[in-house]
Amino acid sequence: MNRTTHSVATGPATTPLRAIARELLPAEMAERWIGLLRPSVGLTAAEGPEAVVGRLGGVPELPADVRWPTWEGHGPLAFVAAVDCAALPSDALDIPLPADGTLSFFYFDGQIDDGDALVLPDDRESWAGARVLYTPAGTPTAERATPPELDPYPMVPLTARVEETAPDPYHPLIEEAFAHTGHSDHPVYGEEFLDALGEAGEGAAHRLGGHADPVQNPVEAEVAHGVLGAGTAWDDPRLAEEARGWTLLAQFDSDDAADMMWGDCGALYWLIRPEDLAERRFEAAMFTWQCC
Repeated sequence: MNRTTHSVATGPATTPLRAIARELLPAEMAERWIGLLRPSVGLTAAEGPEAVVGRLGGVPELPADVRWPTWEGHGPLAFVAAVDCAALPSDALDIPLPADGTLSFFYFDGQIDDGDALVLPDDRESWAGARVLYTPAGTPTAERATPPELDPYPMVPLTARVEETAPDPYHPLIEEAFAHTGHSDHPVYGEEFLDALGEAGEGAAHRLGGHADPVQNPVEAEVAHGVLGAGTAWDDPRLAEEARGWTLLAQFDSDDAADMMWGDCGALYWLIRPEDLAERRFEAAMFTWQCC
């Protein structure tokens, strides 16, 4: 998979993504491309004394009056991950992530029906197969036992670091910023540049905010297509406009330690409109997933 995620602890002028752009793109073009980079909170397995900000798998902590998320007619959703917003370096992000409280992510992962029912943005009936729950700070919670139909994923504690992320080469922002009509002869699609970006990114890409790291095509376009309707043509100009209105909330990669495999080495993505995020309307988040 293409992984373009890097620590920015050394300062924005010296990050690998910026260095690659300045080395392999014309100067003005490099700075324009760098202007599209966005900060994210990368999540990796916590080791030793590292601060724990959340977890993959295990069991969720939920308020007594909150039911376990269920896709009616199909069954309960699997618990994927939870993050403690107060423990995150969220002030480094460019999205209005809550300053406190807990975000919990659930997904109908195919355990019950051997993967027969898929959660897809183009299938509105399936949207209930992925959920984000927000529990405000101070709300009494308790560990909730996993429904008997499901096996919980092994728990992996997560730590956080601020990272810089690049848009996918086919993201509408790239198309707009460089206003090109063909891909093959444009430097941002040059083999050397794309190979360098691919080689620079390694490891599981769990993250909050920033640019999504798609396995296939831009996830923003998939979500926009679902919102506009499955019959929308992929070259419909409304698609790019709608895609620009969505931003990554969270991405969870396949992860051996948590025994998570989304299709063939795929990833799960939750996207949200910034205005919905600001108003804590997490029920308005959209979901998609991709695999190799």
